[in-house]
Amino acid sequence: MTSSELPVIAGVDGSSPGREALDWAAREALVRGLPLVVVHAVRHTRRAGQEAQRREAEELLTESVRRVNEIAPGLHPTTLAPLDFPAAALTSLGRAASMVVVGSRGLGGFRSLMLGSNSLATASMARCPVVVVHGGQPARDPEEEATEGFRDVVAGVAADESSESVLEFAFEAAASRPGARLRIVHGWTMFSSMLSGGPVFDRDAAADSAERTLAELTAGRREEYPQVEVVKEPVNGSASHTLVAASATAALTVIGRRRGGESLGLGLSPVAQTTLTHARGPVAVVPG
Repeated sequence: MTSSELPVIAGVDGSSPGREALDWAAREALVRGLPLVVVHAVRHTRRAGQEAQRREAEELLTESVRRVNEIAPGLHPTTLAPLDFPAAALTSLGRAASMVVVGSRGLGGFRSLMLGSNSLATASMARCPVVVVHGGQPARDPEEEATEGFRDVVAGVAADESSESVLEFAFEAAASRPGARLRIVHGWTMFSSMLSGGPVFDRDAAADSAERTLAELTAGRREEYPQVEVVKEPVNGSASHTLVAASATAALTVIGRRRGGESLGLGLSPVAQTTLTHARGPVAVVPG
């Protein structure tokens, strides 16, 4: 199986966010022409309890397939019920997947607690991109996204090699959506400009340097994806606020998982952690 045929993995658990993630995964697999695998992990427990969990898993997967057939006819998903913890199972399956799609979990009334442990762990450890679908956003096919204004794919990039995989995934996502626009956001500060060998205490020159960084990052990809309209957005300061705000009306927000030696939580960069936690739409976390 080539990389272009690797399946989309959808993790389901019977929750409302899990159903929304399944809908998103089904539509994405359909538009990209990829197979879909629906996964529900069965936890280790006593034998009698495990048999009951197996039956529940079969019922959930059967219902999930029925749901996929309604919203993405012709996709013909397959199912798996591995005996493992959810994050461990999805991370393992992600080694041979184009992406893993999971739902966020509501753990209370605080926005900072709107991300569950399984989705956070999967996004932090998987070797493939992980899309976390935040609840409350109705599933739309690509044509609906374009007509209703949800046509932007937004990518947050850094001025280093970690952005290559982010941009590749973002351009592919935009290219698969009719009339999509790709907004590429790059946060810069006087300090970051100085560290990269840029001008010291010259705001205009630092802003020009950020513009050149974006031009260099996108060089060549415009020719590869001529159908994608590209908007470059250098942002003075952290890109997190711009990315979170854009996520409310974006078809997808794409961020890198780790940058340099920065680490927060389970290995997410501060920008990734903030965006993933506070986003109001689907977010793809792409490993370097």
